[in-house]
Amino acid sequence: MATDNLKENLKKLSVISDWFDNQQEIDVEEGISKVKEAAELIKASKARLKAIENQFEEIKKEITNEIETDQ
Repeated sequence: MATDNLKENLKKLSVISDWFDNQQEIDVEEGISKVKEAAELIKASKARLKAIENQFEEIKKEITNEIETDQ
């Protein structure tokens, strides 16, 4: 399952990708399950990246405000 940990999600996506790459005959049912899991991981990863981006923006604002008040 997807987590808030970006690194873990990317590892899981890599495992899923490897699974597809290593199949000679893909079990359609298992393939669908893997695609659904990958979609959840991608969605969680995008949300985490957005949260990280927001944190960087907040830090940038704080630094900018400190610089402006020091001048």
